Amino acid sequence: MRRPRTLDLPSDAQDPYQARPDPTPWTRPPRRTWRQTLRRDWQMYSLAVLPLLFFAIFRYLPMFGNVLAFRRFKPGGSPFGEYWVGLRYVKMFLNDPYFWDVFTNTFILGALTLLFCFPLPIVLALLLNEVRSRFLKRFVQSVSYLPHFLSIVIIAGMLMQILSIDGVVNQVVKFFGGDPIGFMQQPNWFRAIYVSSEVWQTVGWGTILYLAALTTIDEDLYEAARIDGANRWRQTWHVTLPGIRPTMMTLLILNTGTFMAVGFEKILLIYNPLTYPTADVISTYLFRVGIVSGNFSYAAAIGLFEAVIGLTLVLSTNAISRRTVGTSLW
Repeated sequence: MRRPRTLDLPSDAQDPYQARPDPTPWTRPPRRTWRQTLRRDWQMYSLAVLPLLFFAIFRYLPMFGNVLAFRRFKPGGSPFGEYWVGLRYVKMFLNDPYFWDVFTNTFILGALTLLFCFPLPIVLALLLNEVRSRFLKRFVQSVSYLPHFLSIVIIAGMLMQILSIDGVVNQVVKFFGGDPIGFMQQPNWFRAIYVSSEVWQTVGWGTILYLAALTTIDEDLYEAARIDGANRWRQTWHVTLPGIRPTMMTLLILNTGTFMAVGFEKILLIYNPLTYPTADVISTYLFRVGIVSGNFSYAAAIGLFEAVIGLTLVLSTNAISRRTVGTSLW
């Protein structure tokens, strides 16, 4: 009987069936210091210098002026006030006979702006996402977001020209046999004018943000939804909207933070004493009775009151979003 052949190996050779030792364990590369990182990516970091300077000079440095809300300031005196008065100016504002008027106007204008300017960019983005013609899609995008780059002064001038007694709107009213309407002099029309101009100016820009978010949704999710028999509406409800939900909640939190600071510049340019009952908000009242009258401590107290409400709204909205949706800024 023939004996099976065996592989003759040298005495120092390793048995091929024997487990080989583990390779050299992976070691974490040494972490770069901040100086090494700065030296390597200094071009990228240099792009952030100007934005940081802007926020430091025009956003954070003026915060030190809030101390004037608690001190008596006199022109020509100390920049931080002459003496401590506590909550005197805050109480003056809360007891002001015009407080509830300007607070109510601010709340109504902020709520209407949020109600229309927040969901409409989402609707327009979803509609544009369904358009297959690239030319038509780009044309609508360009036309819709160009008003965002117009100056507030130009927009205010356009509103005054279009809605004046001899403007385009009243020419149409006359053509159909109606009497001219003083839109800019009637308080009942101010809120509609302001909100509609805000929609025209901001919807296109917000649409760009949502269209960018739509590109991050995996196409396989739509394919799986179609296999399950979902129509376009169900695909939008169960795939598209959940996909852009983080962007939606982020913009909602940011818009809520500016809820009380409704368009100060635009309101200041288009309102007049006849429309004060519906147009005068906290920021314009602050400018008129605080800055123009030279009562800077009173103006600082009103501004601090507005900022505290805005901060409270941001923190509350962020907490609610984190608990209910699972998405938040922090």
